[in-house]
Amino acid sequence: MTSFGKTSEVGQSTASVSNGWRADGRLCWSNGGGAPFVDIERLSDQCLTCTPINVMVFIRMVTRHLIEREDGATVELFQAQAPGATPRGAILFVHGYQAGLFMGAQQVVDRGALHRFSSGLNIIAAAVSQPGFGASDGPADFCGPSTQQAIIAALSFLKEQPYIDPGRIVLYGHSRGAIASAMVATQVPDLGAVILSGGVYDFKAAFDSSSSGVRQAIQYEAGLSSEAFLARSALYHTHEIRSKILILHGRQDDRAPVSQAEIFAESLSDAEVPVTLSLFECGHSIPREYLRGVLRPYLEQIFDPIVTSH
Repeated sequence: MTSFGKTSEVGQSTASVSNGWRADGRLCWSNGGGAPFVDIERLSDQCLTCTPINVMVFIRMVTRHLIEREDGATVELFQAQAPGATPRGAILFVHGYQAGLFMGAQQVVDRGALHRFSSGLNIIAAAVSQPGFGASDGPADFCGPSTQQAIIAALSFLKEQPYIDPGRIVLYGHSRGAIASAMVATQVPDLGAVILSGGVYDFKAAFDSSSSGVRQAIQYEAGLSSEAFLARSALYHTHEIRSKILILHGRQDDRAPVSQAEIFAESLSDAEVPVTLSLFECGHSIPREYLRGVLRPYLEQIFDPIVTSH
């Protein structure tokens, strides 16, 4: 049973500002602890001139929630919703490793993904911090059971929201987030879809081919038992997956070999799981301009939105 705890939020309103615009047109306000909770959408390109006149802007609400996993540990989640309309579904982002920054889901907020997806598809867009990242209780367990339970707690939170059909919730994980999300798909059967970007699905094979630094991190966070490898290897659980899967992978990925995506897609197909494999001419991080042509039609089939213009 997921327990829902503290929520911080800033509501929708208008405000006048005279300066402080960033180049991307966003202004972040804080809850006092340094975490920005507000995306501000420009109503006029003139605001980028930074002239000392008041510019009316619209505040799009982003809320921060502290919920609990089954074991009582805290899980941090951020959520955005387009104002004024009933959401047509929800998407949950699961971040990857963050090169020592450990920002968790805050990084997804800062990059504007919650705003883009919530407004563009008229859905709830959320992001969860893995254990040991952001304000989620640690320690990190390298995509293991604690991380998977944190994602499941976040999905349960979304399912409790009014108007959200579980069949229209999409789970989207990148890198470490893809490893854990693929395993969550073996445990949560009623998702609308699962999108996996830059993941590995045979954890032992990935360990054997990884750099010494990654192997050390896996040994420290997960251990090297056969049970630890199996608990992070969706390839050996494909018969338990019921949701359709979209796999995104760069052909030149030097962290997660493209063969991992190809073998996993073939195994899913053999298990009669609906799967789409999209490969790109890039490395581990797939550029947004590459993704747009694949993600947009795929998500529209799930959410069937009235697409808003930007």
